[in-house]
Order: sequence, then C-alpha cells, then structure tokens
Amino acid sequence: MSIFAAIAPDLYLRDRAVLRPEAAQTGLPDHAADFAAEFAATLNRNEATARAAMTGDADVHALIEALASTQNAVETVAAVRDRVVEAYQEILRMPI
Repeated sequence: MSIFAAIAPDLYLRDRAVLRPEAAQTGLPDHAADFAAEFAATLNRNEATARAAMTGDADVHALIEALASTQNAVETVAAVRDRVVEAYQEILRMPI
C-alpha cells in the first residue's frame, strides 16, 4: 500500500471541509449509505465539470480541481474498502 493511500481519507476530509464547511464540523459520515451517497455525488459533480471543460464551458483550472477531487474520493473509498476487508479477514481468523 502506498503512503498516499494511507493519508487519502485525511486529504478527502480536508477537501470536503473547503467545499462544505458545515460538513467538516460533523466529521466522517455516520452511516455507510451517507458515505456512498456523498461519493456518488462527488463523482457526478466532477463528471459534469469534466464534460463542461470538454465543451469549453469550464476552464482548465476547474477541470484539474475536479480530477484531483475525484482521485481523492476514489482513493478514500479504496482505503475504506481495504480496511473493511482486513477487518473481515480478522474476524474469520478468530477462534470459535
């Protein structure tokens, strides 16, 4: 695992705090469904920005920000998935 994957959740929360300051006060989402919905919304928003950049409606700076935000979101989800898989494997290794 790369060092960046280990710090991806922190980077995602930092970016989220800049975009939505009211969300930064609550910390991580309370439920997995909220996390998944926020991830999907982030991807949809960034995809719309990418489309706008392709048609000339958005500038290159907005596209770069959208790509970086998408990368942070995907790496965060991958890091959470890895942690869940590790936890599940630990549970399977427990003696009965």
